Amino acid sequence: MQVIDIINDNIAKGSCRFTFELLPPLKGDGTEGIFAAIDTLAVYDPAYINVTNQREVVKFIEREGGLLERRTYRHRPGTVGISAAIMKRYGIEVVAHMICGGNSRYDIEDALIDLDFLGIHNVLALRGDNAGGEKRFAPHPQGHLHAEGLVTQIMEMNRGRFIDGEVEDCHRSNFCVGVAGYPEKHAEAPNMEVDLENLKRKVDAGASYIVTQMSFDNRRIFAFIEACRRMGITVPIIPGIKPLSTLTQLSVLPQTFHVDLPQDLVREAMKCADNKAVRELGIEWATQQALELKRSGLPIIHFYSMGKTDNVARIVKNVL
Repeated sequence: MQVIDIINDNIAKGSCRFTFELLPPLKGDGTEGIFAAIDTLAVYDPAYINVTNQREVVKFIEREGGLLERRTYRHRPGTVGISAAIMKRYGIEVVAHMICGGNSRYDIEDALIDLDFLGIHNVLALRGDNAGGEKRFAPHPQGHLHAEGLVTQIMEMNRGRFIDGEVEDCHRSNFCVGVAGYPEKHAEAPNMEVDLENLKRKVDAGASYIVTQMSFDNRRIFAFIEACRRMGITVPIIPGIKPLSTLTQLSVLPQTFHVDLPQDLVREAMKCADNKAVRELGIEWATQQALELKRSGLPIIHFYSMGKTDNVARIVKNVL
């Protein structure tokens, strides 16, 4: 089932469901950890599960004579494989992340063919992060600079058109594509208006829905949705939230994801004696966020779990 059909069904029923995001296992790990994380939430009937896609990292190995050998590798390979394993084990729809970073258009085409063969027809199209050490995002020489190009490529496959046009009469894929939106502006956009124009191009290219970057302030989420509507962006918008869980996240999250944390949340977190207390605060804050988002009529709430799902399960139980 396509994600857009799930969203529209919730809208028609006036109901609200949840989704969450998981990272593929670290290289060398099995499926036990990720299945345990899903088991915690599966009982609450998630609408679908997002599986992230981690780009390559660079390391330098010192060789004899002091020479450095540059190597690239992935900490968390296996997005396609773990997506298929989740669908097979749980029968829950999966959204596989596709990224521009580190991938050629041919790599992307091959991954999409694999997903289609496996019956996975939902993807989230993202530009992805800079490679380690890059000051600016540099696409693969045969890849896409922006997610808009990735969306266009996926839509072309849905029309039966491949990169080199070598297939004339073929099976057509049927991918539903989501894209990312930024309530607090993408870090590289000069202003919110330009960022919304970029978002509209992704939607115009064929994206069916938007999921937002994590935000701890519903006022920003609601303002973002209103701004999108004024821009002429009419597709459903799924808000993304994350429960605060450690004191170090007060600095790590803004630095990593370019988000602001409300002063009330920061003030209360600073009063906490330990991370256990911070975790309880994070659950309560995210619960109140989710309740307000649900009351506003939004059909899906997306949780950034960072692989830890016990706190998300408590929030979902309280809210949905």
